[in-house]
Amino acid sequence: MSLIQQINSPADLRRLRPEQLREVADEIRQYIIDVCARIGGHTGASLGAVELAVALHYAFETPKDRLVWDVGHQAYAHKILTGRRDELPTIKQYDGLSGFLKRDESEYDTFGAGHASTSLSAALGMAIARDRRGEDHHVVALIGDASLAGGMAMEAVNQAGHLKTRLIVVLNDNEMSIAPAVGALTGYLNRIREAHGYHRFKDEVGEALRSVPSVGERLHHAAKTFKDAIAAAVLPGALVNELGFKYIGYVDGHDPQSLVRALREAQQVKDSPVIVHCLTTKGKGFPAGERNYYAWHATGPFDPQTGEMVKSAKPQPPTYTAVFGKTLCELMERDERVVALTAAMPDGTGVDQALKKFPGRSFDVGIAEQHCVTFAAGMATEGLKPVCAIYSTFLQRAFDQIVHDVCLQNLDVKFCLDRGGIAGGDGPTHHGLLDIAYLRAVPNIVLMAPKDEGELRDMLATMLEHEGPAAMRYPRGNGVGADISREPRRLEIGKAEILRDAGTDVAIVAYGSMVHPSLQAAEQLSKDGVEATVVNARFAKPLDAGVLLALARTKRLVVTVEEAYLAGGFGSAVLELLEENGLQDKVRVVSMGVPDRWVTHGDAKLLLAKYGLDSDGIYTRVKEEIDVLEDRRAGARPLARS
Repeated sequence: MSLIQQINSPADLRRLRPEQLREVADEIRQYIIDVCARIGGHTGASLGAVELAVALHYAFETPKDRLVWDVGHQAYAHKILTGRRDELPTIKQYDGLSGFLKRDESEYDTFGAGHASTSLSAALGMAIARDRRGEDHHVVALIGDASLAGGMAMEAVNQAGHLKTRLIVVLNDNEMSIAPAVGALTGYLNRIREAHGYHRFKDEVGEALRSVPSVGERLHHAAKTFKDAIAAAVLPGALVNELGFKYIGYVDGHDPQSLVRALREAQQVKDSPVIVHCLTTKGKGFPAGERNYYAWHATGPFDPQTGEMVKSAKPQPPTYTAVFGKTLCELMERDERVVALTAAMPDGTGVDQALKKFPGRSFDVGIAEQHCVTFAAGMATEGLKPVCAIYSTFLQRAFDQIVHDVCLQNLDVKFCLDRGGIAGGDGPTHHGLLDIAYLRAVPNIVLMAPKDEGELRDMLATMLEHEGPAAMRYPRGNGVGADISREPRRLEIGKAEILRDAGTDVAIVAYGSMVHPSLQAAEQLSKDGVEATVVNARFAKPLDAGVLLALARTKRLVVTVEEAYLAGGFGSAVLELLEENGLQDKVRVVSMGVPDRWVTHGDAKLLLAKYGLDSDGIYTRVKEEIDVLEDRRAGARPLARS
């Protein structure tokens, strides 16, 4: 029986001899490769943190000692060691394990994590609570070098150093986030690596001075001030000490025994927080993953022998992301004022194309969405046209900057929200279901969503010609096969598109990704003798009041459909418009979208079907509502809103 088959909890791991940890790590790594090869997952991220997970659970008495992971996509080994080994093949699948940390999944997941730079703040809060209760367990935060550069993490570092709270920070330094880490802090960490020889020399001198009979301690004390002065002048790591942290490192992040020794050294520090600096390699142990960190951060199924991705036998249309990146480059070619920005997601947003073609006009700011938005606002004050390409769920982190720094000043910043809607296996931390609601309430901004990848091109051109803030959301994954060969054209702001003008009773008004399923539903309804008008809303703000009010006056049933939360969403906007115009009781309005509950992880098509947001679901709901109307007509009961 393999070692990991004998480990059902960290307590089992701690019964092993230190020299067995290497074998445990190797078995875990191979198991992760085998599972991800079958179902996909955060392959590269988790392979790089295997030894860290082994050493942390071996050196600390988890779950009594609190282990707080940042982001969580590197925590597959942690899940294997904490009783979820046999469930790993369900990860990111519907009703399976979460791909991130989830408090209600395991007592070892001390803090839910899906976005970056949160672990230090959460761990510091846990450490303060421990001290208030008079307890004595350890609190450990694991954070990557790219996440450490996030503003929230820096705020936590500042507070922890000030409070002198006993806290252990393990820095997983692989010089990467999803893309290579950027910024001055990365250069600082590089200089710490280069200065490692100084740390070793300092420790050796200190021990030598202590060994002098009778006067050793006094000599050591006298030399300390001199050594610290030299360090302050020449050693980059001195900044860590100045911030109130003790520094231990660097440590080979793929040597379990060295990691355990460093972690146990950190446990002895009682009067300040401590940073254990570990060097790791993303995708460690799998050559393809080490070579191509972009592609292997998260993968679909692949051949574990060759590293070749398993491709669909049927040719697929390009992804919305790829079409966005290509179109952005075309428009940047035409207008030198257009600049591209992303926050540590160049490949995931398509901005990697602009970074290659226009390196002087494209910026990856790192995991810093707040800075990204205000950085763009500053550019806009000087006449540039910044395009911020950020996942819908990540732009939530910069809401205040959108409000105060962009929209209040009516600056010409464009937001392109990839993953608008259900994001699939990454689950509730990554679904982009809130953006319509959190942006619609902000004055000055224009909101739009394309029905397909061809209209995405038109909308990007429209945004760049429009003066003022604008945002466009679009879904994850492949397009529908629309024509993307023609030149993008400007759309009229706030003008909807009537795609199917039929019948007198029913209208389906769809926003963005829900347009094509609505057209398919209308075709199904037509076979049942029900003719439905279908409208591509295009804009959630401003609405096409002319079209919508006309529908309210001429139809008995209007159904709005959106891939977003209903609260504050597109359907709410339509209802508000009808109420403003006194039409709320003249027509039955049904809003279809996501109800007021968190959406789990799973295949996107499955989740859309679960909430009735596919062609079958739309067809069924319209049929049900028509039956309600017929019953009311037969009983002469008044119509009512839903």
